[in-house]
Amino acid sequence: MFEDRSYKRTFYSAPQSVTSLVAAFMEPTITVAVYLAVAEWFEEPVLRPDLTLCLLIFALTFPGRNRFEDRPLNAAVDIGTSWVSLLLILALCGYATRSLGFFDPGVLACWAAATPVLQWLAFFAGRSWLRHRATLPEHRRSAVVVGASALGVKVSRAFQAGGDSGPSFLGYFDDRTDDRVDPAASGQRLGTLRDAAPYVRAQGVNEVYITLPLGSQPRIVALLEQVQGTTASIFYVPDVFGISIIQGRLKDMNGVPVVGICETPFTGTNELVKRISDILLASAILVLIAPLLLVLAVGVKLSSPGPVIFRQRRNGLDGGEIVVWKFRSMRTQDNGPVVQQATKGDPRITPFGAFIRRTSLDELPQFFNVLQGRMSIVGPRPHAVAHNEQYRQIIKAYMVRHKVKPGITGWAQVNGHRGETETIDKMQARVEYDLEYLRNWSLGLDLQIIARTVKLVFFDRNAY
Repeated sequence: MFEDRSYKRTFYSAPQSVTSLVAAFMEPTITVAVYLAVAEWFEEPVLRPDLTLCLLIFALTFPGRNRFEDRPLNAAVDIGTSWVSLLLILALCGYATRSLGFFDPGVLACWAAATPVLQWLAFFAGRSWLRHRATLPEHRRSAVVVGASALGVKVSRAFQAGGDSGPSFLGYFDDRTDDRVDPAASGQRLGTLRDAAPYVRAQGVNEVYITLPLGSQPRIVALLEQVQGTTASIFYVPDVFGISIIQGRLKDMNGVPVVGICETPFTGTNELVKRISDILLASAILVLIAPLLLVLAVGVKLSSPGPVIFRQRRNGLDGGEIVVWKFRSMRTQDNGPVVQQATKGDPRITPFGAFIRRTSLDELPQFFNVLQGRMSIVGPRPHAVAHNEQYRQIIKAYMVRHKVKPGITGWAQVNGHRGETETIDKMQARVEYDLEYLRNWSLGLDLQIIARTVKLVFFDRNAY
């Protein structure tokens, strides 16, 4: 007669930490604030073009990356790389729209030089404050792990990787003896499961992490009843390390707690940011390279009989079939159930085709695919449908890379996995980089990949 509501509002998505919130706004805020301060220093009025630039800068840099756990040198390199990439994008947009003349060169130069320095100083100040705060007695946390298995060891090592900001690890509780637990946990066992609650209560332990397998459910329930009699925070760590977790998160589905294991990073505002950046960049690039496209089209037409554009069926978002455009570089066009990959010295490749493949100029028509919404500028490179059918059966989590739109360039390509993948190991390595991109996507990462791709166009020799 009445709906059972006892389970509702039990699980919540974890709120964003204050540190993450500060990091999200710190980079865009500093970037905009420095520009306005420099304009004031030069006694230049802030007009509509300046405000438009500030809005564009904020949109491109939000959310900022949380670097507070990075080493100072790594943070400096990351800040510098991201900043140069952003300046290149802004310069490209300004050139394409003929709006560079609206801004004072002195202001732009001073702003470009001062911003990364102040960003690094803000990072260093925040990092130092967080480390100092973590040493204060009122902010020190202690933790124990229930379950001295390989998973329990992973959790304890995660504490250590957190440095001063992580909890102090005290030890494990497990019903097995020291000679039967994971070797890395041997000697750190504090007692059995029955000893856990009294120890937590007596020592004032702040956090308890349960890593027991689901097969131990009765023991877990009994343990929870005991530990809930203390003031410790309780966390359950499911053993999901055997699968590829992509954008793992917890969400509430009308009162039902659901754990997301594999999900696209492009949802909500992320999807909007990704699409807007694709449209803006692809439009600007196509305007700039229009003369080059014409020259390349003539070169392809004169190199051998056949169409200028090669249309190939490939798998796109969620595995749906799309048609990808490239400048034709071969005398033949394989587009059926069996597709032979190009190899070094492939006789099917024309001399002009070899040149445009080596320099990646054959990929330029795919910017039209980006405007059509079939592709993104950055993402996992699309493979022929025939290759997907082959690799999905032999490479673990291969099709997960299709949780996002395929890209003209990607994280795998700028890390040396470009060109022929004649072995399973090479394709496996490419897929692992694609999955890493899905786990760690940000607009800053996209800009970094674009900048590194420009460098590879001139210096890479792995494509043919």
